[in-house]
Amino acid sequence: MDIRPIGVFDSGLGGLTAVRVLRRILPEENLVYFGDTARVPYGGRSRETLLKYARQDLRFLRSLDLKAILIACGTVSTTSLDALQAENDLPIVGVVEPTCRRALLVTQKKRVGLIATLASVRSGAYESMLRKLDSSMEVFCQPCPLFVPLVENGRFRRGDVVIETIAREYLEPLLAQEIDTLILGCTHYPLLEEVISDVCGPGVALVSAGEESAFELKRLLTAQNLRGPSDRQGEANFFVSDQAEDFQRIASVFLQEDLQHVAGRVDIEQF
Repeated sequence: MDIRPIGVFDSGLGGLTAVRVLRRILPEENLVYFGDTARVPYGGRSRETLLKYARQDLRFLRSLDLKAILIACGTVSTTSLDALQAENDLPIVGVVEPTCRRALLVTQKKRVGLIATLASVRSGAYESMLRKLDSSMEVFCQPCPLFVPLVENGRFRRGDVVIETIAREYLEPLLAQEIDTLILGCTHYPLLEEVISDVCGPGVALVSAGEESAFELKRLLTAQNLRGPSDRQGEANFFVSDQAEDFQRIASVFLQEDLQHVAGRVDIEQF
């Protein structure tokens, strides 16, 4: 048994969609979430800048004596995961491999679409992993640079003309390729699931990167005997790198609950 917390981080608050899943499937675990809200979005940054940011994020989280880390950021997972795992001596889970394994199980036609940040698409990580798992897989990618800032600003609901128009523009080229599975390669995107489903229709299955990585972390903790006692209720603590005044309102949307916690503010440049 290990009661140390699990750390979770993302460029903004999108990674809270992974926290929501963790709280459901690992209710006994303590969680610490860090959202780098001062520097969101990460998607258009260079690989060097992304690694610098990710190292700072990890150094902050590691100061809190964690037992494992979930990188709830598709961009960091696709560009920096190997380096972070090599530099740290605790389990670190990214979103790419578990998500690709799930997509492989779901697809019938082996025609998979990916929507993600520009950096994630450029990395080629999802395509490489899917083809490593099945060399006959056909993968079609679409960067969606406007999704993260729109979601962070609350523009993700059905009926919002802006997000619906942009979603159609991004998704129609993938639908023209007759995909039957779509990877939501950024943890912000589950909030867009209704809008995306409306555009794609019932013939396209959606696979969420945040959800699959949470299940992968559960398997890892179980295999390494790092689970917390099952007879306890875990707690969650939240930190951000920018002003925290609107955190409760925005985080409540991502977590789909009435959050009562306030977030601590971290000067991430000190790490």
